[in-house]
Amino acid sequence: MKKILDGVRYDTEKAERLGATDNLNRGASGSNDLAYWKAALYRTPRSGRYFLSGSGGPMSRFSQSAGQNSWRGGSDIIPMSEDEAYKWAEDNLPVEDLEAAFPDRITDA
Repeated sequence: MKKILDGVRYDTEKAERLGATDNLNRGASGSNDLAYWKAALYRTPRSGRYFLSGSGGPMSRFSQSAGQNSWRGGSDIIPMSEDEAYKWAEDNLPVEDLEAAFPDRITDA
């Protein structure tokens, strides 16, 4: 998937994939659930920008307007700051993916 936002190109084929997940059994009962989503976190190779690429149902963050007060499922690329990306990874990715993606942000207790 590719998208240009504010003159910046986000391309899943060129960016580093840091991890991926979905919300099955964490808010969605199945892939037909209106709130179902699946997403992957990426970092661009040149500038180190973070973004989320995903798809989901009409009650997910990837929904798209289908007219007056109506929503449908869709897909999108969502740019994120490093803090937003870290928080999303901390909340959604396995520990191994989080540690590999953000080694400088994690300390031992």
